[in-house]
Amino acid sequence: MANFAKPDVPRFSVDVYQNEYLPEGGREVNAIVTVTATGGGTIGRGPGAAAAGRRPSAAVAVMVDCSGSMDYPPTKMRHARDATAAAVDTLRDGTRFAVIGGTHVATEVYPGGGRLAVAGPAAREEAKRALRRLSAGGGTAIGTWLRLADRLLASADVTLRHGVLLTDGRNEHESPDDLRAALDACAGRFTCDARGVGTDWEVKEVTAIASALLGTADIVADPAGLAADFTRMMETAMGKEVADVALRVWTPVGTAIRFVKQVAPAVEDLTGRRTEAGPRAGDYPTGSWGDESRDYHLCVEVPPAGLGREMLAARVSLVVPGPDGTAQNLGAQGLVRAVWTDDMTASTAISPQVAHYTRQAELAQVIKQGLDLRKVGDFDGATAKLGRAVQLASASGNADTAKLLAKVVDVVDAATGTVRLKTRVAEADEMTLETRSTKTVRVKK
Repeated sequence: MANFAKPDVPRFSVDVYQNEYLPEGGREVNAIVTVTATGGGTIGRGPGAAAAGRRPSAAVAVMVDCSGSMDYPPTKMRHARDATAAAVDTLRDGTRFAVIGGTHVATEVYPGGGRLAVAGPAAREEAKRALRRLSAGGGTAIGTWLRLADRLLASADVTLRHGVLLTDGRNEHESPDDLRAALDACAGRFTCDARGVGTDWEVKEVTAIASALLGTADIVADPAGLAADFTRMMETAMGKEVADVALRVWTPVGTAIRFVKQVAPAVEDLTGRRTEAGPRAGDYPTGSWGDESRDYHLCVEVPPAGLGREMLAARVSLVVPGPDGTAQNLGAQGLVRAVWTDDMTASTAISPQVAHYTRQAELAQVIKQGLDLRKVGDFDGATAKLGRAVQLASASGNADTAKLLAKVVDVVDAATGTVRLKTRVAEADEMTLETRSTKTVRVKK
């Protein structure tokens, strides 16, 4: 383990969990890398941050679906206004913010004029008065909402930029390519939490937004729950201390990275998001951090070596953009090793952390596969996949996912994964399972 602390940045530490022993000819090295940030709430970020002892500067854009479907039922729009007001009330004084109304176009609801307001008592009251004028009508083109949020957030000289996006329907008034282009343009510029309200939206669209922008995705099936959810989201956003943290992975000559995945608190494959960072090093984005801990699964292919040999398979560190655009190393570092042995007991043992998160990643995958098969009428295939999901959830202690699965299948025997598909499943229950399928539990110490 290595850690780093300066008076103007959170303290980061890195712990590596692995079985470093390989059999003769073995080439695959797996490790769980736990990254922990502490000191949140009392310190800011280094380059360009607020003075030590103060929170870093932040800008937030709240994007509210105002399409025609938000009027059905009429209380949905009212709850969306109330939720946005609750989010505004949760903003820290001095935070720059804007509210965007989203239909087939994006409209500046508050403050307008291409500007951001500065959170304080007067601005909060003005924003809430502006929210009362929100009404439903028009279509849905989420890419335009994101692009406007990007322009507004980019206008502020702040440390942290964050978006909150609410939708109740499918993105029907722009092409999937348009939305993907908007996400590509916004990725790395701000983080964004996405929420679907009701049951008429597309899970894969909402989760893709959160995934691309390194935020969270969830369902709020009952609009009455929006205010509480928005408050929690904004509290979390206000708790962030450092933006644009990247996991830097260096590997020696002859090695290859098979994958890098976040595995807690949710599964997110970062492999394809690598940016080169010098000879044999690459950066994987992790977004913004507060007081929290996350786990990553690193899989490296090493060249075979003789018995008794050992090598450094990878070195993991953390970096943020420095004031001159170059990466600033946060000092926390972890080492992944490979040792070749003829001790069969040592070389065949699987690290408990690696085994746990391998099962958690499989759990997320088989839930999605099972629900997709159920939707196309392959009930035998769906039963097999969701049965495996029940078995994995039970074995890993993922009680929350087990409860969600029990609303879609009747569990006969959790240990063996024996289940029966329910003949009737509430749409909200199925969507909740799909949306939350990637959420994981930490390995038991």
